[in-house]
Amino acid sequence: MSDDSVTTPHLSRRDLLQAGAMALGIAAVGCAPGRGPPAPAPALGPGPFAAPPLDQVRIGFVGVGGMGTVHVRNLARIAGARITAVCDVVEAHAVRAANILTGAGHPAPRLYTRGPTDFLRMCETEDLDLVYTATPWEWHVPICVAAMRNGKHAATEVPAAVTMEEAWQLVEEAERYAKHCVMMENCNYDRMEMMVLNMVRQGVFGEILHAEGGYLHDLREIKFSSEGEGLWRRAHSIRRNGNLYPTHGLGPVANCLDINRGDRFDYLVSMSGPSRGLQAWAREHFPPDAPERAERYALGDVNMSLIRTVQGRTILVGHNTNLPRPYSRIHLVEGTKGLFQGYPNRVYVEGKSEEHRWDEAAKWLPDYEHPLWKFEAATRSTEGHGGMDFLEDYRLIHCLRQGLPTDMSVYDAAALSAVSAASEASVANRSRPVDIPDFTRGRWQTLPPWGIVTP
Repeated sequence: MSDDSVTTPHLSRRDLLQAGAMALGIAAVGCAPGRGPPAPAPALGPGPFAAPPLDQVRIGFVGVGGMGTVHVRNLARIAGARITAVCDVVEAHAVRAANILTGAGHPAPRLYTRGPTDFLRMCETEDLDLVYTATPWEWHVPICVAAMRNGKHAATEVPAAVTMEEAWQLVEEAERYAKHCVMMENCNYDRMEMMVLNMVRQGVFGEILHAEGGYLHDLREIKFSSEGEGLWRRAHSIRRNGNLYPTHGLGPVANCLDINRGDRFDYLVSMSGPSRGLQAWAREHFPPDAPERAERYALGDVNMSLIRTVQGRTILVGHNTNLPRPYSRIHLVEGTKGLFQGYPNRVYVEGKSEEHRWDEAAKWLPDYEHPLWKFEAATRSTEGHGGMDFLEDYRLIHCLRQGLPTDMSVYDAAALSAVSAASEASVANRSRPVDIPDFTRGRWQTLPPWGIVTP
C-alpha cells in the first residue's frame, strides 16, 4: 500500500533525509510559510481540468522498489502505456524494472541511476508525457515539481505532500503549467469501497452525514527493517506526531462526501496518545547496546483526528502503526437511511435489512457492484492488493489517453495530504482546531462529483 524505498545500501537514513532536503531546495518555489496562496492560473476554467488526449502515454518511472515494481508490472500490460525511462538510486532495481518491460515485449527503457537527484536529468532530457514516482515521502514533491516544470504530467504514490507548504506548491505548479498532478490512492479502487460509492450515488444510505477511515496497520517490523521502508519511514516516527498516513482510509470516504466537489474539509482537531509500541519492539528484538534501543519517538501510537466539512459533515480518521493489531481501514459511511461499516464488511439499510441486524456486505454486491469491478482485467489481476492497484493505473492511463479529467485532481492530492500537517499542528497545540485550506479557492462549489465511471 505504501510507497517503497529506492534507497541504496550506500546511503544511510540520515544521508537520505539530507538528500531529500536538498531536493526540496531544488524544487522550492511556491508558498513560503506565512504567505497566502497564489492566485489561480487563468489556464484552468471553472470545470474539472482535462489535458489534450494522448495516443500513447510515455512514462518515466522514479523509484522501482516494492510498490514501484507493482506499478511497472501493471503498466506493462495496459494498452497505450509505455515506460521509456526508469530512475532509481539502486541500479539493480532499475535493471529489474527494465527486464520486466522487455519480458513483456516492450523496448528497453533508458536507465537513470547516477544518484538521488538523477530524476532531474530524466525530466529535463526525456521526451515524456508522465512522470510517476513511488519513492520515500520526502521526494514526492521535488519529483512532481520537476516533472511539471519540464512539461510532463505527474503521478505520485501517497501521501502527495508532507507539509502544508508542499501541498500548496503542488497546486501552484499544476495550475501554472496546466498539468495533471495525481495522487495514486489505490484504496479508492478497492471492491468494497467502490460498491459503497455506487450505493451512495444511488441514494441507498440517504443523505451522508458522517464517515470514518483510518490506517491501522502493524508496521513495527517494517519500520525496523534494514532495507526498504525501514531505511526512512521510522525517521518520521522519531520527529513527527500526528496522523501521518491518512489517505488510505480518508480517500474513499472523501469521495462519498464529495470533498472538493460540493463540499470540502473545513477544520480538524487531532489528539495523540503515548508512544510505547516502537520502544517495546526494540527492547524485544535488539541487544542492549543497539542504537535502536536508545531511540525516542514523537509519534503517539494512536492518533485520532476529527474533521468537520463546510457542509457540517464529520469524518473521523485514525492512525495506528506501532501496536500489535490486525489490519483495518475502518471504512464507515453513514447516512439518514443506513450505513456501511468495514472490517468486517457489513451493511444496514432501514426497511431493507432485518431490524437492528447487519447484512453481510456480499449480499449487496449483485445489485451494487461498481462497473469497474466487472472489468475482467481487474478481477484477473494478481499484482498489488487484489486488483485495486491495477484499476488505479488503468484509470490514469485511460483518462490521459481519452483527454478526460483524472479521477483524482491535484486539489484532492493537496487536501488529503494536508490532513497530516494539520493534525501535527493540532496535536502540538493541545488539540485546538486547525483550518484546512481551500486548495480549490472556491471551485469546490461548482466542480461535479466523481461519477460512476466505467472501464
